[in-house]
Amino acid sequence: QVQLVESGGGLVHPGGSLRLSCATSGINFSRNDLGWYRRTLGKRREFFARISSSGYTYYDVSVKGRFTISRDNANNTVYLQMNSLKPEDTAVYYCNTIPNTGAWGQGTQVTVSS
Repeated sequence: QVQLVESGGGLVHPGGSLRLSCATSGINFSRNDLGWYRRTLGKRREFFARISSSGYTYYDVSVKGRFTISRDNANNTVYLQMNSLKPEDTAVYYCNTIPNTGAWGQGTQVTVSS
């Protein structure tokens, strides 16, 4: 059974930083590409960052240069370091494999506001 547990969200001022974690189980972690997705109010969930099984990373232009995805294969955990946060980064953040498993965690809320 796939389990994805996101954590680390919160309320932060513009320009601030947060580090999200996603603990996984039930997937072949080290062999999968992993991604972070987010859903803003009234919109569909969108993919924006990816790390391959070999460590190659990709970022959507909206977060490139500010966010860093990383992975810990020993602990089946994927991370997202978010710097220089903007109000438009406010969303619920999710992790999943790429392509996604079809199962989703509860997500973690990130609110960027002054």
